[in-house]
Amino acid sequence: MFDLIENVLGKSVGFCEIRIQDRTVRTVVVKNGKLQTANTTISSGVGIRVIRRGCWGFASTSIINEENLVSTLRKAEISALRMSELTKKRVPEQSVAKNTSIDWIPDIDSNSNNVPIEKKIQLVLDTEEKLRNSSKLIVNSNVMFNEIIDEKWIMTTESVKCHKLLPKPQFYTMAIAQKDGQMSRGAQSRGITGGMKDLFDEKTSDEMSDMTSKLAVDKLSAPYANGGESVVILSPAMVGILAHEAIGHTVEADFVLSGSIASGKIGKKVGSELVTLADTGKNIMDAGHPAGFIPVDDEGVAVEDTIIIENGILKSYLHNRQTAAEFGVEPTGNARAWIHSDIPLIRMRNTHIKPGKDKVEDIISSTKEGYFLKSPGSGQADANAEFMFGCDEAYEVKNGKLGKLIKNATISGQAFEVLKSVDMVGSDFSWDLGSGYCGKGQPAKVDAGGPTLRCKAMIGGR
Repeated sequence: MFDLIENVLGKSVGFCEIRIQDRTVRTVVVKNGKLQTANTTISSGVGIRVIRRGCWGFASTSIINEENLVSTLRKAEISALRMSELTKKRVPEQSVAKNTSIDWIPDIDSNSNNVPIEKKIQLVLDTEEKLRNSSKLIVNSNVMFNEIIDEKWIMTTESVKCHKLLPKPQFYTMAIAQKDGQMSRGAQSRGITGGMKDLFDEKTSDEMSDMTSKLAVDKLSAPYANGGESVVILSPAMVGILAHEAIGHTVEADFVLSGSIASGKIGKKVGSELVTLADTGKNIMDAGHPAGFIPVDDEGVAVEDTIIIENGILKSYLHNRQTAAEFGVEPTGNARAWIHSDIPLIRMRNTHIKPGKDKVEDIISSTKEGYFLKSPGSGQADANAEFMFGCDEAYEVKNGKLGKLIKNATISGQAFEVLKSVDMVGSDFSWDLGSGYCGKGQPAKVDAGGPTLRCKAMIGGR
């Protein structure tokens, strides 16, 4: 592939970036005892970006040969020249991404490509059957296995030469329980970068089924939370959704330039001194196989551990090469494109709060009254860091002990104010948001997590 790309780059008269992508997607879905989906999709293509007369031009193709790639290069050049006639805005000289050379193939446990599709189908069928038959109160059951295996080759006229292979499987279980006209939901999910054994190294498929069924059934008789401001203990999963949705998007530099609440706050206090928040693409093998792992971004910038907030002080935004040049800083390796026909956008990777020094049992035992929020549900956040998230699994905390399960709780507030209220940060850590996708014009596989921590926020009940 690199020989082909190099031949095309040699025909460029200015900056050029070429990204070739091969993708395999496999999906198996079983609902209520019936196999709904068993698909394998394979696709390939090339995206070419250029800068001409201070403007970007982009074109893509699914036909990979030298003649067609040269034709696609010319289309990108024409697009850039046409754009230069229509706008006075010019792209700044790009921040350095030169001389990057990376060839990354994962060392994973049980390569998914070596597992026949028949075994994956049987895994989903068996898990769904166990879930469906776990209780007479279960009226709806759904189990899904999905994997995306991406292989990319990236080269530019600035001596960037990168190859990466990224296998990202995920597994999902969901059940609805019903009794006396009441319905409740339970779910478990996991998404990683790695192999089949890695996917189930924390919980087996049977354990996910059992946890899903128990939660759905137990919530039928669970009370609602009392609404109002409360002390809350957040699990790593809840910390992750707060870090990603309510904070992470506000510090993406393109959103900052559009006026997000993080604009102009570099060097200012935005959280408790106990809070250090980062976004990283690294550490796949020694930190739980996060789903947002990338060794290099789609502009050929090697990733680092980007500290966004350090001891409560906002230190950095997340950048691609263009916004880094505009802010006069180094790029952070956050430019990502979903498929070959997408232009790289600033996207998070694995967003998390760093562990502290408190033991989880001490956080709980020192809490006189509040709630422990364990599993996030759906929710939303805006550019002002205002958020509201559902909580699929939550418990009362009374006199330093976990109490009864509550249902349909929500947590809301202004994310930076919530961060300022953090008074205990656990020494534990896990990634727990790797299933599903982040959406921002195009999907992206991300992850998020952190330690258990204690703060204050608004709790909603019935």
